[in-house]
Amino acid sequence: MSPLFEINTVDQQFYEDRLRAFLPDRILDVHTHVWRKTFRRAAPTGRAVTWPLRVAEEQTVENLLTTYERLFPSKSVRALIFSFLESHDDDFAGANAYVSQCAREHDLSALVFASPQWSADRLEQEIIRGGFLGTKVYLTLAAPNIPVADITIYDFLPHHQLEVLDHHGWIVMLHIPRSARLRDPVNLSQMLEIERTYPNIKLIIAHVGRAYCPEDVGNAFETLAKTERIMFDFSANTNAQVFEQLIRTVGPRRILFGSDLPITRMRMRRVCDQGTYVNLVPRGLYGDVSDDPHMREVDGPEAESLSLFLYDQIDAFRKAAERTALTAPDIEDVFYYNAIRMINQVAQRPDGPIG
Repeated sequence: MSPLFEINTVDQQFYEDRLRAFLPDRILDVHTHVWRKTFRRAAPTGRAVTWPLRVAEEQTVENLLTTYERLFPSKSVRALIFSFLESHDDDFAGANAYVSQCAREHDLSALVFASPQWSADRLEQEIIRGGFLGTKVYLTLAAPNIPVADITIYDFLPHHQLEVLDHHGWIVMLHIPRSARLRDPVNLSQMLEIERTYPNIKLIIAHVGRAYCPEDVGNAFETLAKTERIMFDFSANTNAQVFEQLIRTVGPRRILFGSDLPITRMRMRRVCDQGTYVNLVPRGLYGDVSDDPHMREVDGPEAESLSLFLYDQIDAFRKAAERTALTAPDIEDVFYYNAIRMINQVAQRPDGPIG
C-alpha cells in the first residue's frame, strides 16, 4: 500500500491492456495542482463542488512526481503546475511561492494562481517575479455579491488582466463558470471575444469546458468551429462522445492532455444520469457521500472492478481517437508536443523538448 494510493491488479491490467501502447513515451500534463493544506485557510465557498477534497487535502510536488511514476510506468512525464485556492482569504503569496519553488527545483513549468482583485501591474510582477508562464483563474474568486449562476468569465478574469496577458503572450488556464457549462451562450460569446480581442493569449479551456455529459454541449461545437486559437484540455473528463466532437471540431493540434491530479487518483467510474455526472465509488472509501449529487456508492463486484479516474479519462480519449482515426503523431501532439510548443514559445526557448 502506498501512502498516497493503492495500485491493484485491476489498475495494472487496465494500464497494460488499454493505455501503455496508446500513450507516447513522453507526456506533458498541462493541468495539475500542487499545494500544501496550510495555504487553504477558508472554508469552501459553496461555489464549487467539494468532492475533490475527499481525495487529497494537499499535493506536494514529491507526491505528484511519485504519482506519475506509479501511474505511468516506462513513460517520462513532465508538468505545468499551479496551486489550488478557492477564497480570497487563502494564502496566495505562500501558495504561489511554493509552486514557483517547486518549478525551479524540479525543472517544471508553472502558472500563477491569480486574484481578480489584482491590478494589471500586480499580475505582471507576480508572473515575472515567480518565473511563471501565465495564470490560472477560478470562478470562486468572483465578487461574493454575484450569485453563482450569474458569474461570468470577466468577473474573475477582468479585462485589465487580459490586456497584460495579451501584451506578453502568456497562458491562461480557464475553468469556465455557469451551470450550463460549455453550452452556455454567455460563456461561448466571451470565449470568442477573448480570442478575437486578445489574440496573443494562449487560452486553454479546462475540462473541455466542463462538458462532462452530452447534455452539456448544446450547439457549442458549432460555435467553436469559428475559433482558430483556443485550446482545450480534457482533464477530469471521461466522456468519449464529447472528446470525439472536440477532435472533429478543432483537430488534434489544439487539444492538450491534463490530469487534474490529485483528484483523478480517485477510484471511480463516471456515468451520466439525466444530464448530470455521477462518480461511482466503492462504498465507504470516501466517507459519507449521501449528500453529494455527484457521488454514488457501489458494492460487490462492481466496486471491485473500479479503476482510477485518470485511467478512465485517458481511455475515453483513446476511444475517441480511434473513432476519429487519429494517428500516432496526432496522439503525440495531444499528449506532448502541443504543450511543449506552447511552453517553449511563451518561455522563449528554442523549439524542441525540454529536459
